[in-house]
Parts: sequence; C-alpha cells; structure tokens
Amino acid sequence: MIRCLAIDDEPLALKQLVNYIKKVPFLELTAQCQSAVEARMFLENDSVDAIFCDINMPDLNGMDFVKSLAAPPLIVFTTAYSEYAVDGFRVNAVDYLLKPFGLQEFQRAANRLRERAVSLHPSDRSEMPEIQKAAPSQERLKGADDSIFLKTDYRIINVSIPDIRYVEAMSEYLKVWLDSQPKPIVTLLSMKKMEEYLPAYFMRIHRSYIINLTKIQEVNKNRVIMDANTFLPIGDQYKEAFQSYLSTKFLSR
Repeated sequence: MIRCLAIDDEPLALKQLVNYIKKVPFLELTAQCQSAVEARMFLENDSVDAIFCDINMPDLNGMDFVKSLAAPPLIVFTTAYSEYAVDGFRVNAVDYLLKPFGLQEFQRAANRLRERAVSLHPSDRSEMPEIQKAAPSQERLKGADDSIFLKTDYRIINVSIPDIRYVEAMSEYLKVWLDSQPKPIVTLLSMKKMEEYLPAYFMRIHRSYIINLTKIQEVNKNRVIMDANTFLPIGDQYKEAFQSYLSTKFLSR
C-alpha cells in the first residue's frame, strides 16, 4: 500500500481528491490537510509514501512546500494553472493533474505513482496491482478538451463540461441544461453516475439537481437562483455541504 497525504485549500477539491484516493486499491489515505502549513505540522510526527498536493495555496504554496522538505516523498501536483507544469517536473514530481480532472486522469496518475514506488521497492509489486483501464461507456467518454459525450435519442452529442449550467433528474433520465442552448439534452443516465464524473466545481444541492457553482447568480434562503427564470431548491441533506462551500467564498467586514 502507498500511504498518501492529500493537500488542497479548497474544501470541494479536497473532498474530490480524497474520494478518488479511496477508489484506488493500492492507495491508503493517511491524512488530509487544507494548507501546506498544516501538512508540514503533520509530517513532523508522521511520514507518508506520497503526497497529492495543490500548488496555488495561501501562506505557503505547494511548490515551495515540497522544496522545503528535507526528504520529500513521491509527489503528484494538482492545480488549475497549467503554467506550473514545468516547475512541477523540475522538482521531480511523478505527475501533474490539471484541474478540473476526472477519475480516469487520477487513475493514470495513480498508476504512474505505483510504477515509481515499485521501482524504488521492487518487492512490493505483487501488493500493488495496476488499475485495469476499462473502456468507458458512451455516456462517460471524455475528450481532451474537457468534454463528455451524452447519448440522446439516436445521437451522441459532445458536450463541453464548463457549458453545463445544471443537471436535473427526471425519473430514469437526466436533463442537462447548457448555457449555449435553450433546450436541455435528455439522456438515460443516473444522477449518481453524473455526480461521480463531474469535476469539483459542480455540487449536488438536491436529490434532483446538480449545479455548476460558477453559474450561481444568487442564493436566497433555501433557493439557488441560476437566472431570472431558474430557482432551484436546496435539499435538507445537502444544505450543510452547500453552506460550507458558501462560507469559503463569502466576504464580509
């Protein structure tokens, strides 16, 4: 097993990273931290085999944090800024994940991490089998331009993920509402599958709704207002997580 530390200052991104680590059989989550300073304190009393580390963090960024370690473990950087990629490999990072990344990208990084770990400790190979790369279904094919393919009627449509405003459950079907067109795409797919696939800037706020957090115009009591004609309810079981997200973005005196 590869003992891992996950670091990200964004709660939603950290939650996604932790969930992905738990899906990989040869990774073991040892701790999760919301800052490099917190991670440094953890490492004073414990050790890990690998760190999944965001770069752009306040107080101490991930790159400087890794450089400050006397004997850094294996490193996989995660960030929304592609200009950090070269610096990441200069510090001998195993891989670099550009946000928003999906499970398939994470699994590829995990396999590279495994290969690096096995090269250092060949006797551990049998304990860390490579993740099998199953062929994705039509609904979950993902392109290099951050898009997904959705099957509707007799067509397969390429949909840009940032173009998605929100997803609405309708019995066994989903309505996928886009900025670029007035009518939704209707596809046979479960909310669970869609929720697992979408990146960290999407959140489920109700059993029937997943929203793109960057598209919110207003939050009014127990409703999220996406535009002048779209008012989506916040379900009781999702309220705490949504309020936690708002607290990370809320500015006050």
